[in-house]
Amino acid sequence: MAHDDLNVSGAAHRPDPYRPVTPAIVEQLRDIVGEGHVTYGEPDAMLDYAHDEVAGEEHAHMPEVVVKPASAAEISEIMRLANRERVPVTPRGAGSGLSCGAVPVYGGILLALERMNRILEIDRENMVVVVEPGVVTNDINEAVEEYGLFYAGYPMSVEMCFVGGNVAENAGGGRAIKYGVTGRYVLGLEVVLPDGAIVQVGGKRVKDVTGYDLLHLMVGSEGTLGIFTRITLRLLPLPRARVVLLVPFADVRSAIGAVPQIMTLGRMVPSSVEFMDRLAVQTAYDYLDERLPHPELGAMLLIEVDGYNEEQVEAEFNAIVDLCLELGALDVFVGNTPAGERRMWRPRQEMAEAFKAICPVQSLEDIVVPLAQIPDLMPELERLSETYDVLIPCYGHAGDGNLHATVVKRPGTPMDEWHEKLPAILEDLYRVVAGLGGTISGEHGIGSKRARYLPLVMDPALIALQRRIKRAFDPLNILNPGKIFPGQRP
Repeated sequence: MAHDDLNVSGAAHRPDPYRPVTPAIVEQLRDIVGEGHVTYGEPDAMLDYAHDEVAGEEHAHMPEVVVKPASAAEISEIMRLANRERVPVTPRGAGSGLSCGAVPVYGGILLALERMNRILEIDRENMVVVVEPGVVTNDINEAVEEYGLFYAGYPMSVEMCFVGGNVAENAGGGRAIKYGVTGRYVLGLEVVLPDGAIVQVGGKRVKDVTGYDLLHLMVGSEGTLGIFTRITLRLLPLPRARVVLLVPFADVRSAIGAVPQIMTLGRMVPSSVEFMDRLAVQTAYDYLDERLPHPELGAMLLIEVDGYNEEQVEAEFNAIVDLCLELGALDVFVGNTPAGERRMWRPRQEMAEAFKAICPVQSLEDIVVPLAQIPDLMPELERLSETYDVLIPCYGHAGDGNLHATVVKRPGTPMDEWHEKLPAILEDLYRVVAGLGGTISGEHGIGSKRARYLPLVMDPALIALQRRIKRAFDPLNILNPGKIFPGQRP
């Protein structure tokens, strides 16, 4: 992606109430965070901050200045300056998001939180960890493992994403079926509000019904209501045993149909149940130069079971094996060593990269439907694929109905044709999902990528209520404007 193709200043998209970043503002920013932590007038150095992991140059926008603070106090000063000068501010973690939530659509100040990367406290007695927002999620578990604890929030990109972004998006992931999403583990936040005020919500306490639940209003607010500077996370005892099962089925309906049966007939909740259709499996295995687990595979489940003793886990995975075979599984492969687990998980973890290798032009979607409606969704994806002449592989978290139906451009399709038909594909897809009782995002968020489609799944009165909440926190619409709400303006 070349910066010549992007909106370099943000001015072309800036509503009149916003003002440009001037050299005088840059000098004030340098006074706040130090000269070495401000990047200005260097397009090449700022290019990485113009986009997240969403494919397509049309989604990218260059910041006018990149600022890297090291404390809540510095962020507070930056927000006060931005309000005085009417300059938009976009907070950003690792940039691994999939909704353009950290893209500065109106230019302005890009607030990069990468310097705030310390694990501040591991409190074994209270089973919590206190971290800054720039901590890589995977590093939390590496730090607390020696205490016999673990952090159960598990987005699939644990080795690259920052925990602050996980909280901002209320990230889910492969283990949400058993352990839930990020918000379940957020006990406390230190937050810099859009006007620069620093507030504390929650703490190390597990229960708190004192006043409105502002803690969980902040979680999942996509950086539009405040900037997290300190996060208190609940920890759990570390499971002592884990087994991964790879289960091929002849067709999609059989694979999906087995998922609720495991939990109802089997009376157990696996830590993960991942679904992959034939196209997704074939593409990932080809990408890794590996042979398919079964030649007649039409779909596949990846099931993980964990627990606090080996006998319990063995009993559960044996019951799942028997049940899957009764429900038509072609075979069941068991991974009960760390190497075996990694080998079985790798195709699922590399799936997105595998499709990028076929064609990097795609739209990775994050739809979610009630579990029982997944079989009704699959023929609709086939219809969309045929109608619009695109690939739509489907994979994701079958245990909670959250599927990544990825619209992939065929290599021979001209780009102008792709850009013309993609909005129609997404609108068609979202209407199908809404009709099944679902919605347009289960874990990636709305950001700017999906904002125009929000009215398809949300009542106008509810959108208006949320706009009023945003206005109460941020009357000048300084913080992360252009996100979540269609046509959002100051």
